[in-house]
Amino acid sequence: MSDKRGFTLVEILVALGIGVIMLAAIYSMVNLSQNTSSGMERRVAAQQDEKTALELMAMEIGMASYNPNFTTGNWVINTACATASANQNYLGIQEATSTSITVEMDINESCTANTTPSCMNNPNKVIRYNYDVGNLYITRETQCLGPKSFLGDIAANVGTRTVRVINGDTSIYNPVIPVFRYFKGDGSEIDPTTTPALIPHIRRIEITLAVETENPDLNNGQRKRMVYSTSVIVRNHVPAM
Repeated sequence: MSDKRGFTLVEILVALGIGVIMLAAIYSMVNLSQNTSSGMERRVAAQQDEKTALELMAMEIGMASYNPNFTTGNWVINTACATASANQNYLGIQEATSTSITVEMDINESCTANTTPSCMNNPNKVIRYNYDVGNLYITRETQCLGPKSFLGDIAANVGTRTVRVINGDTSIYNPVIPVFRYFKGDGSEIDPTTTPALIPHIRRIEITLAVETENPDLNNGQRKRMVYSTSVIVRNHVPAM
């Protein structure tokens, strides 16, 4: 008569315990992998948004004061694009602070006479970038038609924005990081924020964007932070001789 014996209750319970432990370990590894992958995707998306924004800002700001026909009287104020500026000597940089800049250019060569009305309908002639410190995002405005979200978004749209611009967040940077810094031709820094009369002396503009991902990393609860900077030579921003 053969001696056949099944598993004991203790053996079954031990096997079940080992199986549960193995499944828990596998789940933990899969979950960690997914969280890591999700965090990397958010960081890559934030980097792409920041770099693209910086490249466009540099390109457009670098065109400030472009005036191929050498016309006079064609610069407008930054809040009303149909109104001639009283500061024509500022040329195509009609506003220059640490958080905002307004640049103007005759990109379509529509200014053909030394009269202001000949230049008023030039698309994208007036471009304004502004850093909204309260909402931690940057806006872009063309032709005085109202600001639009450019990098980041208002705090109310937390579900759609991917990055927060943290240059002015004093809980992270103290002192804060200026978005725009201005330099003369000899390399010395100037402050048009407090002395707008220095605007005609601007020859180089440094743009710095400090951002963090909107959603914290699922593994450590921290937002990923990045800082990118570039310098722009405003070659056209030179008063006519």
